[in-house]
Formats: sequence, C-alpha cells, structure tokens
Amino acid sequence: MTAIPAAAAVPDANPIATRAGSPGLPRARRWERAGLSLLLIGTAVAYLWHITVNGMGNDFYAAAAWSGARNWKAVLFGSLDPGNFITVDKPPVSQWVMGVSGQLFGFGSASMLAPQALMAVAAVALLYAMVTEATANRAAGLLAGAVLAATPVVALMFRFNNPDAVMVLLMTAGAYCTLRAARQASARWLILAGVALGFAFLAKMLEGLMVLPALALTYLIVAPASARKRLLHLSAAAAALVVSSGWYVLLTVLWPAPARPYLAGSTNNTFMDLVLGYNGFARFLGHNHRGGNRFALPPGYEMPPAAGHTGGGFAGSSGPSPVRLFSGEIGFEISWLLPAALLAFVLVLVSRGRAPRTDPIRAAALAFGLWLIVDGVAFTVMRGGMHAYYTLAIGPAVAGMFAIGVAEMWRRRSAAFGRVGAAALVLTSGLWAFVLLDRNPEWLPPLRWTLAVVSAAAALALVAAAFPGGARRVRAGAVSVLVVSGVLAGIGGSTAYAAATLPQAHTGGSPTVGPAEPAAPDPVNDVRREVTSFVNGEVEPRLSALLRDTSTTWSAAVDRSSVAASLELASHTPVVAIGGFTSDDPVPTLDEFQTMVRTHQVTYYLAQEVRLPDSWRVRGQAEAPAGPGPDNGWWRPAGHQDIAEWVSAHYTAVHIGNVAVYDLTAPACADVPGRACAK
Repeated sequence: MTAIPAAAAVPDANPIATRAGSPGLPRARRWERAGLSLLLIGTAVAYLWHITVNGMGNDFYAAAAWSGARNWKAVLFGSLDPGNFITVDKPPVSQWVMGVSGQLFGFGSASMLAPQALMAVAAVALLYAMVTEATANRAAGLLAGAVLAATPVVALMFRFNNPDAVMVLLMTAGAYCTLRAARQASARWLILAGVALGFAFLAKMLEGLMVLPALALTYLIVAPASARKRLLHLSAAAAALVVSSGWYVLLTVLWPAPARPYLAGSTNNTFMDLVLGYNGFARFLGHNHRGGNRFALPPGYEMPPAAGHTGGGFAGSSGPSPVRLFSGEIGFEISWLLPAALLAFVLVLVSRGRAPRTDPIRAAALAFGLWLIVDGVAFTVMRGGMHAYYTLAIGPAVAGMFAIGVAEMWRRRSAAFGRVGAAALVLTSGLWAFVLLDRNPEWLPPLRWTLAVVSAAAALALVAAAFPGGARRVRAGAVSVLVVSGVLAGIGGSTAYAAATLPQAHTGGSPTVGPAEPAAPDPVNDVRREVTSFVNGEVEPRLSALLRDTSTTWSAAVDRSSVAASLELASHTPVVAIGGFTSDDPVPTLDEFQTMVRTHQVTYYLAQEVRLPDSWRVRGQAEAPAGPGPDNGWWRPAGHQDIAEWVSAHYTAVHIGNVAVYDLTAPACADVPGRACAK
C-alpha cells in the first residue's frame, strides 16, 4: 500500500479531550479558522437574505407573535390573541422568542423570522463543535455544519415561524452538552443537557424529547466513570429536565383558569392532557383530530377523495411505513444523505470496534446514530398529523453522522477498509441524490447525471485503490482527491435543493422544499384550502376595515384558530377563535358565548360561506340552485353548531364577500316584534 506521510494523517489514537484546546484537538490552522468564519457568515447571509419573502409564514403562529408583541401575558402563555382567549396548540417557547422580538423591534415579518435564521447559525456552530471535538478534525466539523445548512428542510424551517426551529436548536444543544459530559463524566454538563431538553419539551412537547433515549444511552455507555456514578449523573440530569419544563406546567395549574387563556388542543384546559393526548400519543395513533368538525358536510353532500398531494406537507396519505422517510415530500426534505448516514453509523461502529469504551468518536456516533434511528422509527410509525417538515428533528443527526463517517474513513484512507468505506458512502449518497432528482426530472436535468457520474467514478476508483495492485498505482494525494470530489458530489443534490428552497415564498401550514411548482387544479383541495385559510388567505378589505372600527375586547368571533389568525393579521384586532385549531376545543360554550355578547366583549360573529361543487352531491340528489341559502349547496363550516345556530336565530347577517357578518351589538332580531332574522 502507498505510504501516507505522518503529517497528512489524523492520529489513530483520539484520547478523550477535557477541553476544546486539549492535545486531542490540534491548534486551528489559518484555513480552518477561515472556513469556520465562512461557514457561519455564509449561513447567516443565506438564511437572512430576503427572509421577508415568506411574509407572515404560518398565519397561525404569526398571529401569536403579533399578540405577544402587544401583550406580555400573551407572550407568557403563547396566546393566539392579545385578549388571551385561547393559546396556540403548542407550548410557548417559540412564541417567547418571536413575541419578545416583536416587543423590542416592533411586530413584522423580519422581527418574527430573523430569530429563526439566527437559530440556524447557532445550530450549525454547535454541530461543528460536536463533530470537531469528537474527531479531533476541524474539517469534519466544517463538513457537518455545511451539510446541516445545506439540508432542504433546514433551509425551509429555519426561515419559517413554526416552533420546530427552536426545538431542534435545543435538541442540538442537549446533544452538545451530553457529548461534553461524556468526555469527562461531568455532572454539570449533563445537567445542562437536561435543561436544554426541558426547554425543547416546552417548544414542542414529546417531539423535543425523542432524542432523550439516544443521549442517555450514549452517556451510560461511554462516560469515564463507574456505573453507579453514571446513573447518578443521569438522575441529576432527569431532575434538571423536570424542573426546567415542570415550572411552566405548574404555572398553568396554579394560575386561575379564568384569568389565563384556554390551553388549545386539550379537552380539559390542562397542559398534561395536551401533552399526552392531542400532541402526544393521539398523534401517533392518528386520533389527534378528534371530531373532524372542519369537514362535516351538510346532508346530501359527500367529499370525494383528494387527488394526490394535499397541502404539500402532510404525510398521512402514504400511511405509516418504513419507506416513509424516503418517499414523497419527506424524501425531498430530509432523505438526501439519510441512507449514507445509516451506512456511516455501521462503518464507524465497525471501525471503532476495538477502541476503549470511552472512545469519543464512537460516543458521537452513538449519539447521532441512535438519535437518527429512534426519531426515524417514530416518524415511520406515526399515524396522524405527520407533516413532512417534522423531519427537521433528525437534520443534525443526519449531518453529524455523515460527517463522522467520512472523517473516520478519511482517517483510515491508507487501508482497504477506509477506501472501500469511503467508496460506499460516496456511491450511496450520489446515487440516492440521482434517485431523488429523477423524481423531479424537469428541474436541472444535467445535475442528477453529473452527480451520479462523479460519485460512481470516485467510488469505483476508491474500490480499485483498495486492492494491492491498485493501491500501488494510486498516490495518497489521488485518494484524497477522490474522497473530496466524491463527497462533494454526494452532497450536491441536497445543496442544490436547499439553494432552490431559500428564495421561494413559503406560507401556510405545510410549506414544501425545492423549486416552485404550479399547483395542479383539484376541486377537492381547492375547497379544503378555502375552508382552512379563509378566502384563500386574503381577507376582504371591507371586512378588515369593519373589524378595525370596533372597540370591544374582541372585534369578532369565528370558528377555527387559522381563520381567526388571518383576520387578526389583516385587521390588527383580537379575534375569538371558537373551538381552537380543529374546531373541537370545548370553548367557548354557548353559555359563555352568550355572556360575552351580553357583556359587550365581542362585536361581530363571522360565518364563512363556501359554495360546494355539484359533483359532491350524493348520487340521486337534484342539482342545487345558485345563491345563498340553507339547502342550495352553500356550506357554513362550523365546529360549534350550537353557537352558529343561536347567532343566526337572533341576529341578521350582512354579506361581505363570502362571509356572513352578524352584528352582535345590535338588538337581537328575534326580540323585535314583527322582525324576522335574515340568516
């Protein structure tokens, strides 16, 4: 085999470093410092550039950010409205960040979204530090950070206002603290990991804790301490997790329920019901949308199956499956390097098989590999409410594991194992990129063939160089070129798709990655979008002006949080979201709503009207006549029918666009002699 100069090789021994500047980590060279600066500045520029193209992003969370910018109680609880009627259906950590930013800089697209982009820079920096310190190789850290920044779902969600960005940053911080703790059996660092995961729980509940088994098992296996001491440290970290998350749970218990907003998504206004039900086990079992009130069609109508992709990001159509992470929108968002990362996990475990129990490279591989497997399995079995962008949660694990695998094969590049292993990683990543790009064949057709050819050529040359005859003819420098070119080809597809994602405008509840594609016409999905987004996300200006002229605590009441959010952002007035996000929350009751009307807390009740296609009529039913009316194909989707019926029985509607507006401050028409209500 060709000899490699000692200066070019990373030492085989990698003792546990007690600090970043220990002998286990060589002094940074000029190009490494420049590379880190370029990585972090480049990530910041790419993610912050023209970030306002996303506008309000997800109106649901944007309304909460607007509320937080106006009211500190709304910040604390994550209220959808500054009147603090109801919260969003997630814990409030993300709303804390956006609300405080709005308080400091004023509410707007930039003040709401810029913190998300800066979180991406922080996540990249943490991943760089983890991989660098584990492998004693700054180039590996740079590769990990670059891969994370160039992952399409990361480019999508760290410029968006969903709570996933802060959750993943906190999960990454927990992994960083765990690996620091594992190198020196540090209870302090492990407690900090528990604190980070506690706040990840307050960002998105159980999803923020899915990394916990991987991190706990990693520390239990590799920390340089007795088994008893390791268990004590884990117990202390668990206590820190409970305290850092439990204080908020306790706050919701001790704060009088009438004096705080209703906890959306729960059945009894308690935080733990939300954790264990709607946002917990019910999501895995497919029961998180309890009543389906949003699509309870009137008698005589049936909704046909939606054609193909509905909403861009829900993965429920494919159902739970081991291939879910590699197919559809999920495949485009996260799977580019997923097969290579799984292969890297196996290769690193084999390569470090004889290393000491406390080996830091194997520790990092266990943390990232188990993180990837545990979360990945959870996503494949989830039966309900599975958005493609949820897979952001494994983005750092994929990037970190891939980089550690490349670094380990690079370290052993003088041996057949390293060359064959590197060839396998290069070929797997390159060919899978070809498969994904081939699913969108109209976009940059030469790219997939270029990546496939380069990765295949590099892999074949590395395999040839692994045999004695080939090894004698291939110089060490040539092996380095093959590995570098093959890795660049392997990450080329992900990078290109992330680059195509960044400049696109992303709004709504299920944003997607990649180049913009015209939406295929589909009447089923068109009606779904109209119902969910309230006139396709555009509120009639006359309606906005009407709400702005009110002086009550809430300008209006309307079914569903998504509709209330759109109205709040358009009118900058608080709106009551009847029934919360799914229309199933038991607030307000009819008695409570009548009290709100009687005490002049709300001015208008709004009912959306949707014209149902005649093709939806049950076979044998006569075609419905045109024009509004109760039995002519016009549908008012309302979860709380008792409130809708009471309002229509006592007040007269004025129509603005496709919205029926009831003035609740006017005398009830049912109480005026000789006056009938116009429904």
